[in-house]
Amino acid sequence: MAQSFGNGEHMRQQAGGQGRRERSGLDRELERLDGAPYGRYKGLVGAWELPGGATLELVRSQADPFAPPARVAVHVPGRQAGFPRELWDSPVRRRALAGYLVRRAAREAAGESAYQVDAGGQEVLDRGSCTIGAADGSVTLRLGVALPGPRRRIDGRDARRLLCQGLPRLAERALRHAAPDEAAVREFVATVEDSDALRAALPGLGLVAFVADGALLPRRSGADDRPARGSGLVPFLAPDELRVTVRLPHAGPVTGMGIPEGVTLIVGGGFHGKSTLLRGLESGIWDHAPGDGRERVVARHDTVKIRAEDGRRVERVDVHAFVDHLPGGADTTDFSTPNASGSTSQAASLCEAVEAGARVLLIDEDTAATNLMIRDARMQALVAKEREPLTPLVDSVRSLHRDHGVSTVLVMGGSGDYLEVADRVVMLDAYRPYDVTGRAREIAARPTGRRAEADSFPGVVPRRPDPSSLDATARGRSRIRARGTDHLVFGEHELDLRGVEQLADAPHVTGVGLAMELLVRRGHLDGRRSLAQALDLLDLDLDGQDGVAALRSVHDDDFAVPRRYEVAAAVNRLRTLRVFR
Repeated sequence: MAQSFGNGEHMRQQAGGQGRRERSGLDRELERLDGAPYGRYKGLVGAWELPGGATLELVRSQADPFAPPARVAVHVPGRQAGFPRELWDSPVRRRALAGYLVRRAAREAAGESAYQVDAGGQEVLDRGSCTIGAADGSVTLRLGVALPGPRRRIDGRDARRLLCQGLPRLAERALRHAAPDEAAVREFVATVEDSDALRAALPGLGLVAFVADGALLPRRSGADDRPARGSGLVPFLAPDELRVTVRLPHAGPVTGMGIPEGVTLIVGGGFHGKSTLLRGLESGIWDHAPGDGRERVVARHDTVKIRAEDGRRVERVDVHAFVDHLPGGADTTDFSTPNASGSTSQAASLCEAVEAGARVLLIDEDTAATNLMIRDARMQALVAKEREPLTPLVDSVRSLHRDHGVSTVLVMGGSGDYLEVADRVVMLDAYRPYDVTGRAREIAARPTGRRAEADSFPGVVPRRPDPSSLDATARGRSRIRARGTDHLVFGEHELDLRGVEQLADAPHVTGVGLAMELLVRRGHLDGRRSLAQALDLLDLDLDGQDGVAALRSVHDDDFAVPRRYEVAAAVNRLRTLRVFR
């Protein structure tokens, strides 16, 4: 669990105990403190030797028995960890190895309620909870430990059990190379490396996404992202017209459906798998653990899901491509509102995503604003264009790709007018995909009487955020805290992130908040740079495990490193945001 922290908090080394003198005799010190006031745990902050060559660092103590747990780092030097160099000699392999080890640590710690290990879910992300040293393959696990203190007195005996016995045992069983786990760890690293290579290959193949044959896309439930179970599951099988084969570093040739650049429609009847496929693409920006079913379902890293969000704030966004000549005369080339409608929120979110650098947009009609998606011939006949402020996406979606290089994948089951603008149409029938582009073009050739209301998307106007409007302080202390996956407490304000659908978990939300603070602390947002320019600098900070170290410099907590797009989305939803143009 994230917690508040002071602006002047002492910054800790990223590897427990490295570069600092380690103390010995933690067990004796805890024995001496038995029965002392709880606050004297603070005297243990620092690095301590553990049996077997590991180091324990108490990074942050616990204020009282009911406060968030203490922050502890367990560091195992590379020689003692013993993992072969080929498992950690590149950033993607280090991320994969860390992902495997933190999951193993969470399983080992499952029987001890005092330990809190952030292992994440199905996605394999760079996390603050486990890192691998690039120089020597050392392993550092960071976790929460609830320090025992009945009646607000130190329980030295139980603390010794947790810190001096349990953590060395955890390090021995979870953070060291073990022959019985050799095949599993190599499979984990190979799976992640193949997924990363597959995603990197997409632009060169002219694709925005790839779904491998045999992939299992359905999930157990909306609250459980693990693969669905049951005999009725239908493995994915690419249609011949879209079949692509890609050679991967470990799996070799892998065949599946390649979704080309441009405008792609996913159509079909209700409950036939349209949205399930789109959700697979939505999560394809991340690598997945073996057994997930989506290990080889990937989308380009610059893919962003867009939806309508009634009530969100919009600050000085040029939305005139979609919204113009409002009855009140508001200037939609410089549009602001504290309470956007579904259509204006979706228009703003699309423009903001393009501003942040998105080159692939995912849209599901189920969560989109209908009046921003389409206006059919009958409605055009009833309501004249001069009386309708909205220009539907159907009339500018081709220009997004043609003029700006932004591809769009849309789930569309209710409007045939999109058949006219689609480069490719994929129909889902009982979870089986079929290429029906030819038939769709035949149907689209029959006139409906609908008239296009625009012929281009004009682009976006860069905005320059005022850094003083991104204030993470509350009552004199910095406060960044996730509340589940939907809300982020940032200073005095709570951001509603329910419309930002590519956040994996609560630590990922925390990572977004830390990245927002990093934008300000490092001067990337200075009132002169555009948001996109500041995000370019943030990308340099967050590259690989350097991103873990950068975010930890703000605060050592459980977090996952976010993309620039989720950071930009959170900045845009901050109700105190001010921008210059």
